[in-house]
Amino acid sequence: MGSYFFFFNIIISLALTFVNGDAGLIQKTCKSTKYYDLCVSSLKSDPTSVNSDTKSLAMIMVGVGMANATAISTFLSSQLLSTTNDTILKKVLKECSNKYAHAGDALQASVQDFHSELYDYAYMHIMAAADYPTACHNAFRRYPGLIYPQEIARREDGLKHICEVVLGIIDHLGF
Repeated sequence: MGSYFFFFNIIISLALTFVNGDAGLIQKTCKSTKYYDLCVSSLKSDPTSVNSDTKSLAMIMVGVGMANATAISTFLSSQLLSTTNDTILKKVLKECSNKYAHAGDALQASVQDFHSELYDYAYMHIMAAADYPTACHNAFRRYPGLIYPQEIARREDGLKHICEVVLGIIDHLGF
């Protein structure tokens, strides 16, 4: 009977490992980032993290960033249709939408860098992606009458935080 419980415990432990991924590697990797909770929750929510190494975890976070940048670009494009006839606001929203699309492109470029293990180039592309939201913010500053919407500011911070997580993971990889 004792060996039955021992065998049962081993099976349960293995099952939990496959359900939760390599929690130890995820936690260790995320401790090297500025936004631990964001890192852990993002990685644990992706089923491919189960069998991932550190480089793959970074690439999962890049995917999170790409989805985020695309969603923001789409949101900003939808705002163009729903705003008033304010041509300056529409111009700035279009510029911002393009900036977030470029952020997504920079993140996409980093994927090839990861595959080639060119982590310095991946780092550079991630830094560029993190900087595009600032360009959007600056576009609003060029027009004193425009107020930078809180919703965009919140989304800006989100993308920047995701990029910071990826940069922290790259630092953990070393290059």
